[in-house]
Amino acid sequence: MNETISYYHGTKADLQAGDLIVAGYHSNYGSQRQAKYVYFTATLDAATWGAELAQGDGEGKIYIVEPTGAFEDDPNLTDKKFPGNPTRSYRTKDGLKVIGELQGWTGHSAEQLQQMRDNLQKLKDQGIEAIEE
Repeated sequence: MNETISYYHGTKADLQAGDLIVAGYHSNYGSQRQAKYVYFTATLDAATWGAELAQGDGEGKIYIVEPTGAFEDDPNLTDKKFPGNPTRSYRTKDGLKVIGELQGWTGHSAEQLQQMRDNLQKLKDQGIEAIEE
């Protein structure tokens, strides 16, 4: 029996079904340099963090996406923070096709969100990039 896996991308960008999310834009994280990869996940929690922590003033959104080519485990997480990839986080140079927007998801508490922002600021103050490509 084949398991159908849903993939998600959390962001503040306003996208529509059929849009392609491609590398080459400024990253939502760290110093916002041009991204070489597009990041996505198979867990709603990781996508929620992506939607909540993305740069910008808009409302966070979670899109259901489909990789258009090869992808690999996200080494920013799997090699450094969570060996074995329990966050089921990935990256691709080939882009993601937006299938639709996930509605009705619940964000983290204000306290959890502030704690994560504080932790990211500490890393930034230490000169550590959230995403190293």
